[in-house]
Amino acid sequence: MLADALGRPLRFIVTSGYVGDITQAPALLEGQIGNAVLADEAHDSNALWETIAGMGAEAVIPSNRSRKIIIPHDELAYIDRNRIERCFNRMKHFRCFATRYDRRTIHSQGFVYLVATMAALNVDSS
Repeated sequence: MLADALGRPLRFIVTSGYVGDITQAPALLEGQIGNAVLADEAHDSNALWETIAGMGAEAVIPSNRSRKIIIPHDELAYIDRNRIERCFNRMKHFRCFATRYDRRTIHSQGFVYLVATMAALNVDSS
């Protein structure tokens, strides 16, 4: 999921099973503009760093432990990465999202669109 600076969902891609988020990151960032891209260390890959540099944005991603040369990041800016976690937390207030009752992708997508719309309208979801 891609969220804006206020933690509102902008884009999302539903994947199957245990597919890592890093596989969808370039598609989520395609056509986006911004000053910085904040992500956790699971998204630390050279390809993603190049994608972010191509956008003209700063990558605020802590280096993965397996990286031989540690790339420094702005720790003060990284504090705001928790906004995406808060976005997911707001969605989990809805039982169907938290328990994953919906087995069909289209139902899950519809729910995320509904929550994203509510977030955009600044409606309290609790």
